[in-house]
Amino acid sequence: MTPRVGVDVAAIPRIAEAQKRFGERFLRKFLSDREIAYCGDSPDRWAGRWAAKEAIGKAMPSGIPRPRMRDVEILPSDDGRPHVQVAPATTLTGREIDVSIAHDGHFAVAVAVIPDLLIPSTTYSPPRAGEGQGGGSSSEGGGVSLPDGFRLPARPRDGHKGTFGTVLVLAGSQGFTGAAYLASMGAARSGAGIVRLLVAQSIYPILAEKCTEVIVGPVPEIAPGVVGHASLSGVLRGFAGADAGVIGPGIGRDMSTRRLIEDLVPRVAAPLVLDADALNLLSEHRSILPRLSEQIVLTPHPAEFGRLAGLETSVVQQDRRGIASRFAKQWNKVVVLKGAGTVIAAPDGRVTQNPVATPALSSGGTGDVLAGLIGGLMAQKLPPFEAAVTGVHLHALAGMDLEASLGLAGVLASDLLLVIPRVMERFRQARAPGSA
Repeated sequence: MTPRVGVDVAAIPRIAEAQKRFGERFLRKFLSDREIAYCGDSPDRWAGRWAAKEAIGKAMPSGIPRPRMRDVEILPSDDGRPHVQVAPATTLTGREIDVSIAHDGHFAVAVAVIPDLLIPSTTYSPPRAGEGQGGGSSSEGGGVSLPDGFRLPARPRDGHKGTFGTVLVLAGSQGFTGAAYLASMGAARSGAGIVRLLVAQSIYPILAEKCTEVIVGPVPEIAPGVVGHASLSGVLRGFAGADAGVIGPGIGRDMSTRRLIEDLVPRVAAPLVLDADALNLLSEHRSILPRLSEQIVLTPHPAEFGRLAGLETSVVQQDRRGIASRFAKQWNKVVVLKGAGTVIAAPDGRVTQNPVATPALSSGGTGDVLAGLIGGLMAQKLPPFEAAVTGVHLHALAGMDLEASLGLAGVLASDLLLVIPRVMERFRQARAPGSA
């Protein structure tokens, strides 16, 4: 029987602030008397148990009542590893539950495994922002929920660059070389083995010098820095052998570029992320969207989504979750509606919303990094929805890390590039044997 696995992350400063504000009343919301005695005045231990109990709840399928947090007790065993004991007369009574707890900077990370839980037939019901055992995203607790679909690619130790996929990025134009850099480096920081970047001939020297870890290739241009329809055959050759692609960041909105996108996208076999100007160009020919491959992830901000859907931005913002889900089905594409509370919706009805909102990510280029990150995860064999969910949440947690270290203002998109691998490693270490 396949084990059930749950993962949760809790922000230690927010747990500490809640205890400072509400005192023992807050601790008794989720800790037993013995846990309170063991944890003492340690916010790290409080946060570790909050995350672990949230992770246990997430490991349980829909339709099975979750025990109260106080009915799950986590104390160290003789060898120091966390031992889980569940109060009598709950749905988990008598179950073996394995928990791993790790701490990294401002966060506690927990993984829970329930190896023998009988799972009834259920329909997909992802958690909404703010839901979860004990209210994991409440103002008191501060846990960050990781929804169904979050999954890191396999990382075998005997792998090589060919193991981890090739990403092809078509991006950039005169004045927007940064978008090409950020998207391609976002793909590289995802763990992709090879990243190739195609840019217009005249901006090639800029990117070739800046992107030393990316293979940069020039393609013919129709005007300075503008890739147009004349480049179609060369761009198609570039996509040969690619495991995933990213098209659009900073590419410009020339009419010939639109013709290139419309003829190129249907002929690329690899999964694609369409972002920024690729979406703006397709919004001028919206009827093409449902006919394109379902292996495409669309990553619009609200204004771009409005142009694609023929809606005012204010209408999109009034029901982000509902509208993203509706158009994901209509377009037969995974949709990532960016912004505070990013929504990820799949054509089959799956939908989740990222609970993280930080103004630290409110600067130009962060969306380019996200597009590259999702493309890199797809190159490593994650399906489009899983790649989108995982990319959005890694991106958001990296933003939280930067908020904690740099502040609410002044974070640059390039700052994300070093933090994203650390966030991924945090989850990998939390799953490693012996983490506590």
